[in-house]
Amino acid sequence: MLFDPTKSALFQRDLQNPVPVIVKGEGAYLLDEDGKRYLDASGGPAVSCLGHSHPLVIEEMKRQLDAVAYAYSMFFTTPAIEALSERLVAQAPAGLSKAFFVGSGSEAVEAAMKLARQYFLEIGQPSRRLFIARERSYHGNTLGALALGGDANRRAPYQPLLMDVTHVAPCYEYRDRRADESAEQYGVRAADDLERAIHRLGAENVAAFFCEPVVGASLGCAPPVPGYLQRLREICDRHGVLLVFDEVMCGMGRTGHMYACNEDGVAPDILTMAKGLGGGYQPIGGLLVSQRIFDAIADGSGSLKHGQTYAGHSVAVAAALGVQKAIEREGLLARVRHLSGLLFDGLRERFGQHPHVGDIRGRGLFIGLELVADRDSKTPFDPAAKLWQRVRRIGFEEGIICYPTGGCIDGLSGDTVILAPPFILADAQVDEILAKLGRTLDRAVAAAQSAK
Repeated sequence: MLFDPTKSALFQRDLQNPVPVIVKGEGAYLLDEDGKRYLDASGGPAVSCLGHSHPLVIEEMKRQLDAVAYAYSMFFTTPAIEALSERLVAQAPAGLSKAFFVGSGSEAVEAAMKLARQYFLEIGQPSRRLFIARERSYHGNTLGALALGGDANRRAPYQPLLMDVTHVAPCYEYRDRRADESAEQYGVRAADDLERAIHRLGAENVAAFFCEPVVGASLGCAPPVPGYLQRLREICDRHGVLLVFDEVMCGMGRTGHMYACNEDGVAPDILTMAKGLGGGYQPIGGLLVSQRIFDAIADGSGSLKHGQTYAGHSVAVAAALGVQKAIEREGLLARVRHLSGLLFDGLRERFGQHPHVGDIRGRGLFIGLELVADRDSKTPFDPAAKLWQRVRRIGFEEGIICYPTGGCIDGLSGDTVILAPPFILADAQVDEILAKLGRTLDRAVAAAQSAK
């Protein structure tokens, strides 16, 4: 039975589409009140990296609750938050030596923006106040994070409230790479749009550039081409601009590396994380910060001019520590890489020549399929057909949860489907994903075409 959101005291986010009532989670599955099982092939928006009801994480949370549920991070530290910080820093890209925790990915991005501003105040460069990000990016839904993001659809209702942020070209090889250039040449061309923006604004005015190493919700898991992130690093260094990697969605092991940028060998000045950090067991986000930024504040004012009541919440930190322990003990980074090979191979076999699947892209267990009305011309479906919404709804009927989104091309047109299954997936469940997704896409495309 589907839940009618208009008859509840709860203000549901989607009032037009009834949703199942979930009462239990078991491994890679969610169960509704009627006993129907849904294979969770996306973890919501790439959150549930360990699936549901993982005993080690639950035990860590119980242990923390038995000790102390809340200790205000401005006043105290705890063994759990110290242990989590040490684990994350030990695996971090070079130069990132300090961790700071908040309650969500949006909060992590807001904190990064404020930290970048404070850093330049501390070192005597107060004119550096501007931010640059990319078109078709998504950095969160608070006003600062929304202003950073280049998602036209999400920004539109709140445009009058948003600060000015300069947006440059994304790294979107499927649609933007020319036939006469290599992937590396395209990466240079795309990255150089950042340098042009810095020149227009004046390097002395630019504080930081934000980008997702693998773009998530707004571009369907578009990965960087070879050399692209390195080029961004060089440009930022040349102009004294901080480089911030937003790994809220693509990080924490999702690509088969604890941090997505490790695969490219490029380290940022600040790295944001969330989603897979707590695996959905508690709300938590965080930052990793370079030693030079920390030193500037330690040697200057001596305090971070930012904080929130539930930042570094004791139980949330314990849950994240449990997730980290499980990833290490169960060898799940290697597991992600193994499953990635199986899933990519299966997707390419099943959809590689599908007339309405234009691109299959991503890294690790962070995979996007871009749906097209015509494969040869790359023509997208009419956004009025709401294909991505049909995929979500029909997927529920078929017993699979995926993460479809619309507007990846210009905020209106361009349908993608994101797969981000848990790291604990069994090999046989890859076949289940392929079968259920195949039926879902075929039904959804047929429904969209018949609705013309």
